[in-house]
Amino acid sequence: MSLHIYLAGMVDPDGPIPVYVQIADIIQQRIEAGELQPNRPIPSELALQQEFGVARGTARRAVELLRDRGLVFTVPQRGTFVVDGPPRHQ
Repeated sequence: MSLHIYLAGMVDPDGPIPVYVQIADIIQQRIEAGELQPNRPIPSELALQQEFGVARGTARRAVELLRDRGLVFTVPQRGTFVVDGPPRHQ
């Protein structure tokens, strides 16, 4: 697969970039493009598994990376939401 496909929202499981990083990058692009709004949820881990055809652990690592980047926050029993304002760096 080419980088063009990766940027178009598909992951390249055989490429040099880990799949969870690719997924996090795609979700980050959606946040930056305004497709995912502040204080609104991102897709659940199950939805990420289904959309990208990955294991639960891969989806979970992608969400963790988004949290580490300060783009999302998780509310137990509620889900993971886009931060309101600039990214929070932990």
